[in-house]
Amino acid sequence: MNLLPVLAAGGMGGTIGLVLYMVVIFGVFYFLLIRPQKKQQKAHEALLTTVAAGDSVLTSSGFYGVIIDVMEEVVIVEFGNNKNCRIPMKKDAIVEVEKAGSATTEE
Repeated sequence: MNLLPVLAAGGMGGTIGLVLYMVVIFGVFYFLLIRPQKKQQKAHEALLTTVAAGDSVLTSSGFYGVIIDVMEEVVIVEFGNNKNCRIPMKKDAIVEVEKAGSATTEE
C-alpha cells in the first residue's frame, strides 16, 4: 500500500491519508513496544504473587538469597550462610524465583 500519493494529494484526501498514516504508525508502536512490555510486567507480577518463604531468589542487583518472611510489599531475604545477614527488600527487586525443590522460574 503506497500512502505517498494519498498524502501528496492535498485537501481532504491528504488529511485523511495523514490521519490513517499516523494510526498505522501508532499500531506498529503498540504491537512492537507497548504490548510486549505490558505482557512482561504481568508475568513479573504473577511471579511475585507466588513468592513464599523458603524460595531461593535472584535480586535485581545480582545477589542470590533465600526468602525468610513475606509481607505485602517487602520480603526478608537471607544472603549466604551467615544467619545474621537478613535484609528486608522490596518484592519488585526480585528477578528470578526458584521454588524449594523445583525448577527455576524466570520473568
